[in-house]
Amino acid sequence: MIVRIMGEGQVKLDDSHFPELNKLDDELLAEVESGDDDGFRRTLTALLDAVHRLGTPLPDDALEPSELILPSSDATLEEVRNLLGDDGLIPG
Repeated sequence: MIVRIMGEGQVKLDDSHFPELNKLDDELLAEVESGDDDGFRRTLTALLDAVHRLGTPLPDDALEPSELILPSSDATLEEVRNLLGDDGLIPG
C-alpha cells in the first residue's frame, strides 16, 4: 500500500504492518474525540514514526496513487478531526 504523509512524500508499506498501525490509529481517534491534545500529539508522532520505520520511502519524483493519506507531524487536533472517518485515519 502507498501512504502519503502530507508535506513529506510517499511511503510503501506492506499490508502485514496494518494491525500495528490500526492500534495506533484507534488510540489517536479516541484522543481526538476526547480532546486529549497531549495524547493526540504523542500518538500522532508514534503513528508517523511507525510508518517511517516500517515503510520504504518512494523517490520524491514518484507519482504513485496514494491509498492512504496521513496528516503531517505538525497537524493540529482540529485539523486531524476534520480528516477522520468513522474508522479513524486508517480504514479497517
